[in-house]
Amino acid sequence: MFKKNAILVFVPLAVAIALAAGFYFGSQFRTQAVLPAKSYFSGGTENHKIEQILDYIDREYVDTVSRKEIIDKTIEYILQELDPHSYYINADDLAEMNEPLLGNFDGIGVQFNIQSDTVVVINTVAGGPSEKLGILAGDRIVKVNDSLIAGTGIRNNDVLALLKGQKGTKVKVSVYRASEPDYLDFTIVRDKIPIHSIDASFMLNEHVALIKLSRFAKTSYDEFVEAMQSLQAQGAKSLILDLRGNGGGFLETAVQIADEMLPKGEMIVYTEGKARPREFYRSTSKSRYKDIEIVVLIDERSASASEIIAGAIQDNDRGTIIGRRSFGKGLVQEQQVWPDGSATRLTIARYYTPTGRCIQKPYQPGKTDDYSRDLYDRYEHGELMYEDSIAVDDSTTYITPKGKILYGGGGIVPDVFIPVDTTRYSLFFNQLYYTGFIYEWSFKYTDSNREKLGTYGNWKKFDERFRFTPREIEAFYEAAIEFGISKDKEGFESDKNKIVKLMKAHVARNMWNTEAYYGLQLKEDKAVEKALDILKN
Repeated sequence: MFKKNAILVFVPLAVAIALAAGFYFGSQFRTQAVLPAKSYFSGGTENHKIEQILDYIDREYVDTVSRKEIIDKTIEYILQELDPHSYYINADDLAEMNEPLLGNFDGIGVQFNIQSDTVVVINTVAGGPSEKLGILAGDRIVKVNDSLIAGTGIRNNDVLALLKGQKGTKVKVSVYRASEPDYLDFTIVRDKIPIHSIDASFMLNEHVALIKLSRFAKTSYDEFVEAMQSLQAQGAKSLILDLRGNGGGFLETAVQIADEMLPKGEMIVYTEGKARPREFYRSTSKSRYKDIEIVVLIDERSASASEIIAGAIQDNDRGTIIGRRSFGKGLVQEQQVWPDGSATRLTIARYYTPTGRCIQKPYQPGKTDDYSRDLYDRYEHGELMYEDSIAVDDSTTYITPKGKILYGGGGIVPDVFIPVDTTRYSLFFNQLYYTGFIYEWSFKYTDSNREKLGTYGNWKKFDERFRFTPREIEAFYEAAIEFGISKDKEGFESDKNKIVKLMKAHVARNMWNTEAYYGLQLKEDKAVEKALDILKN
């Protein structure tokens, strides 16, 4: 029986390796050392005024207030009034926000989901402490440190709080495994768990490879080089670099990756700010992949460091950019950690592509609501569907070495436009998708057929050989109706191919990893198909 309250709508997989959400469209910043403790309110009447007002509130306000909370909110307000990407992080949130960009955290190394009020292990992280102890996909974590967590209404954040912890510390878990009569007890010593930046890297055909990069973290460059070495060993002569949805990260990481794809001496990017002299970043002698053919995929959610890569490739006539206009974040933040453990990320410069374009889209200081509406406005204006609706600033043009004309106005405008998918699906399909039922059913199918699915060995052989039987597809439809999806056989039949494809991709992810999901899903992706066509011709 499928239960609606077991579904987390729009959240098919809770990842216990904790990809903690950072600021919207990840910042490019440089981390500074903790400043020495001293007063920053001395030496001037206006500075004294702030302290005097705080003292006055402490003494005279009708109720007791937290001076720290007032200070935090004041700093947060000041920074947000400057520009959309300067902001304040309190000490409690700083470590969690930095995890995805640092590329690791301390924990037990499992991916989990909550199914029927029980924590179910989806996968263990290769080389992590849980895998080393023999914890398996499909295991149910029933107790943590002798406290029952199954059937208690536990939430994802509660599980993370129980399982994450400082390296070297221990946590005891009791696991139910279907093949064992009794609970299995494990004492796990927490360790550094990697957060990978590459969601997928595989060969699309005999000579074309694809890498899907989700962020620019400290470890992303090493991951990229490792992936490229493996792909070239498999015969890769062309690369599709998928940066769609990549909100950015460290500027230096983007420069390192671009350096590998450009001949020596080419401009990658330069930065400049009021207190920061112009700083140029050029390609060095690394250039290991300067001769490989390159296509970069971008969309309206590709931002920051993603735009550095796309701009460097486009401005140097190094490859083809495919997709839709990128987000338009051309501001560089510097992270400053303060004595109390909090941090500020302050915009200290703008970055410019090799031809001199500033990619930052227009904004008004303090108007963050207007700024965040930009993607919705693009949809309303038709830019996501029609190339001639893309807003560009044609008052100034920029010319590449081979004579290509480029425009400013915010974001990277692709060389080849791919409209957003506006395919109309049946009401039945939409209900399946937005209730999360396809994922729920696929998880249960994987869990019940794990041994049989394991005989395929890897996701590529699974993709080639596996087919749902007509009986299984019919059982899926009946389970959907039982779940509460409106009965609509006609809608089911019209979208059956799309539904079955999603079922199979979710089973592949549950059985193997995220790469398996993208490997199945990207085969019929319009941007990938166009990239393959361009590389072929």
